[in-house]
Amino acid sequence: MQPFTYTRPTTAPDAVSAFASAGADARYIAGGTTLYDLMKLNIEQPRHLVDITAIAGLDKIETDGDRLRFEALAPMNAVAANDVIIRDYPVLAEALSKAASQQLRNMARVGGNLLQRTRCMYFRNGADGVYPCNKREPGSGCAALRGLDRGQAVFGTSDACTAVSPGDFPVALVAMDAQLEILGPSGSRTLPIGDLYRLPGDTPHLEFTLAPGEMITAIVVPKTPAGRGSTYHKIRDRESYAFALASAAVALEMDGDQVSRAHIALGGVATKPWRAPEAEQKLAGQRLTPEVALDAGRAAFSGASPGKHNGFKVELGARTVADALLIAAERSRS
Repeated sequence: MQPFTYTRPTTAPDAVSAFASAGADARYIAGGTTLYDLMKLNIEQPRHLVDITAIAGLDKIETDGDRLRFEALAPMNAVAANDVIIRDYPVLAEALSKAASQQLRNMARVGGNLLQRTRCMYFRNGADGVYPCNKREPGSGCAALRGLDRGQAVFGTSDACTAVSPGDFPVALVAMDAQLEILGPSGSRTLPIGDLYRLPGDTPHLEFTLAPGEMITAIVVPKTPAGRGSTYHKIRDRESYAFALASAAVALEMDGDQVSRAHIALGGVATKPWRAPEAEQKLAGQRLTPEVALDAGRAAFSGASPGKHNGFKVELGARTVADALLIAAERSRS
């Protein structure tokens, strides 16, 4: 790690000002569960850290009214353990509780969790130039294209990058049409969470649409009857502390035994949290049987483009969606 300077402002505007004064090599830090790792790997090399953990009130969890609102510094475990979220929005509670480990969830904050960088092994293990990676060193190439691509994406890839977006919570938030509140040097704005993430294209090192100095201050989720009929279903190599091979965030609005509206997003299979409108449309007005659920799952993966070693994700992902749909439908009836 290289030397860096450090400030700990007590208000969000002061944090933005501190970042602007420090310049492009500054980074915001809260839980640090991702940034410290990347600094130790020499992938991130900030010259100044702006610690936002002293900002009072930025850890609130609000469940009243017509929306859920999570301030950016709310710990992941605190949101996952909230009684209202567990009861009325299990997709959110499960996405958080199935991520990382208990210790990391106690430290990690929901705002920072949205900005995780990929766990692609070529990105993480090639900081000394052993493996080319366009995310880490633009223009160097992508070792995964001719390498081991079992964990790589089947949606949203390009000739420059196939790395999977690693998060669980962002997938659930995309399914639930969440909005972000953002503060930066130019003021405040709101952003649909799906618009936070960039496809890799020719510039995979540009992963987010935040302008320099902008920080996420809150996550807002509209309340919906589909919340209770929801789940986050995650398939991984081991039961805990592992990233998804395939996951599905599903929420259903039911009219008797028929689906009136479906919310479906995919994780572990794309370069960004991936909405599945084909599957949502296929389910509208349908009586949800195991066969219909599997057809919808396969519709969700109809546009997949697997590589050499990750073709199994297409059928695995389709069945993950199908299982999630049946779980969500059962919950909607309870």
